[in-house]
Amino acid sequence: MVQATQTLHLPDPYDPEPVEQGIGVYYTECNIGGVSFAIIEDRKFKSTPGKFLPEADIFNGWPRNKNWNARRSSVTSATLLGKRQLDFLEDWAGDWSGASWMKAVLSQTLFTNLATIPDTAMNDNVIQAAPVPDSGIVLTTDKFANDFDSNGWPQKGRNNALKIFRKAFATHVAGDQHLGSTVQYGIDSYNDAGYAIVSPATGCIWSRRWHPPVNGRNRQQDWPSNLGEFEDGLGNKITVHAVANPHKSKVEPLRHNELSTGYSSIIFDKNNRTIELANWPYYSGPENGNPFPFWPVRFKQIDNYGRKAIAWLPELQVEGMKNPVVKIYRERTGELVYSLRLPGNTFQPKVFFFGNYTVEIGDPDANRWQTIEAINATSFKQRKAIEVKL
Repeated sequence: MVQATQTLHLPDPYDPEPVEQGIGVYYTECNIGGVSFAIIEDRKFKSTPGKFLPEADIFNGWPRNKNWNARRSSVTSATLLGKRQLDFLEDWAGDWSGASWMKAVLSQTLFTNLATIPDTAMNDNVIQAAPVPDSGIVLTTDKFANDFDSNGWPQKGRNNALKIFRKAFATHVAGDQHLGSTVQYGIDSYNDAGYAIVSPATGCIWSRRWHPPVNGRNRQQDWPSNLGEFEDGLGNKITVHAVANPHKSKVEPLRHNELSTGYSSIIFDKNNRTIELANWPYYSGPENGNPFPFWPVRFKQIDNYGRKAIAWLPELQVEGMKNPVVKIYRERTGELVYSLRLPGNTFQPKVFFFGNYTVEIGDPDANRWQTIEAINATSFKQRKAIEVKL
């Protein structure tokens, strides 16, 4: 009944078939102003960790076996989103109809375990009564959390989802009572996937924090030690760009504000194809206040597929259509590599394997397409362009 009340305003589900026990689903796509949002359910289809990891002795998401290594907890057969939602996301990643020009994924929580707990703790219960430090202080007595209720597990399921997110150059937006933060995901290497923002809760009764026991790698000059590149407690790669840790506050009500409650602002710029992410304190208005430190974070739409190119296809020069959609397929596997509505009429596709590729260029709303097959990828940006007339 609660789910029906909370999701009644959404468009119809992509596939309305209920799951077990007749429980309904709501995962779907919602297009607002040309921004296509994939709304997913990142709890309902998730495997139960205790079933797959009995030696960890997991209770309420936390392993009680002190000698067990959570970084070795990857289970191939465990699921995060389930096949039905992955099929939906694959379809959504290649669909730019409805004049879509930007994509984002909405879910309950971040796809990593961005949290630390005191070095002697076995779960995060102790944090709820722990004193909070002054703003800007990074504690040195924490360890990485191993919370299997987080979507850092199952790692393979997490990575499978992120691989589809980046095919659509999608930003990930999450919330709940998780730590306000902005990260860039890594799958095989740091920063090879997209950006994500967790909005701080407007009312928080369960505190989390990020005081990693090691300094972040490859930090910008002004970044504190808890920003930069990390592996979380489950071994997932992340680059933390900003985090809103609980901290002492002088703004009433004190307890409310020291838990870093607040809200997010997200700006999708159609003309420049940029995204600006910011988390704000509850008491601070965008018209006259300041966001939490190290926000806003700005990046380009194409940065959401941060994977480095291995090879390149010739530049595409399109005539007869403004801002066409481009889809890149690897012919060896038939897989969609990625798709994008171009901000202009030229594009140099990067690819990640040598071999031949098929490119589809056109307008999904008018169903006007041109297909070019057997385009060979090279290790350099080719000078000769492919001219496409639509």
